[in-house]
Amino acid sequence: MDDTLLLLSVAVAALVLGLAAGWAGQSAAARRKLAREQSFFGLPEGSECVLVTHRDSSSAHWSIPRHDALALLGLAAVVETCGAHPEVAPHDTGLQGFGARTEFCVGDPTAHRRLAAHMANLLPGIAVHPGDESGAGRGTFSVGGSTYRMEPGAVEYVLLARLTAGEGGRPVFLAAGQRPVTHRAAVRHLVRNRTRLARKHGADGQFCLLLKVVNSQAYGPDVVELVADVTKAAITPAEVKGHRATA
Repeated sequence: MDDTLLLLSVAVAALVLGLAAGWAGQSAAARRKLAREQSFFGLPEGSECVLVTHRDSSSAHWSIPRHDALALLGLAAVVETCGAHPEVAPHDTGLQGFGARTEFCVGDPTAHRRLAAHMANLLPGIAVHPGDESGAGRGTFSVGGSTYRMEPGAVEYVLLARLTAGEGGRPVFLAAGQRPVTHRAAVRHLVRNRTRLARKHGADGQFCLLLKVVNSQAYGPDVVELVADVTKAAITPAEVKGHRATA
C-alpha cells in the first residue's frame, strides 16, 4: 500500500512539474514572439504611435472611408497587442517630423498630404501620376522603369513600405494605394505576414513592396498578389538611376 501511494505521489509530482515546465516554455515563447512584434513595429510597451488617414471628400464632416476605417481597426489591434497607445490624425493636421514615434500612414498619395510628403522624401524613385484634366491615369505608379495603372474593380495596386529615418529611429509604415480597398488589403498583408516580413527584412529593416489587388469588385481586399519587392528602385532617386520615371 505504501509503495502504491509512493508511486502515485511521484507520478503526480512529475505531472505537476511537466505542466509547470510546459507553461513556462509557452509563456517564454509568447514573450519572445511579442518582443519580436514590438521590435518590428517599433512599439515597445507603453509607447505612442500615430495613425494618419485622409478625410472622405464626399462628406461635409471629417469622416474616414469605410475601407480605410477597417484598415485602421486592423492596425489598432496590433497596437493594442504591443501595449502601445495610438492617436488617429487627419493628413492635413500639422504633425511633428518622423522617427520620434511609430507612424502608420494610410491612403491615396494623390490626396493624402502627409503620405505624399513621406513618399517624396523617403521613396524618391516612385512617381505617382496625378491624372489628366479628366482624371484619367490618376494614381498610376511608376517605379523601376515600369508603370502600374489601375483597372477599377479588376486590377489595382498598392505600395506597402516600412521605412526608418529621422531622429528616434521609429519606423514609418506606408500603405499607399489607388483605391481605399487597396489600403485595407495592404494592411491585412502586413498584419498577416508580419513574422515572415520581419524574418526576411530584419526587425529594423526597410522594405517597399508593390502589391496587386485582384478583382476587388468580387473579392474585396482578400485576393492580393506580390508583384515585386521594389525597395532598391524606390529609395534611389530617379535621376541617379539614369532615367526619369514617367507615367
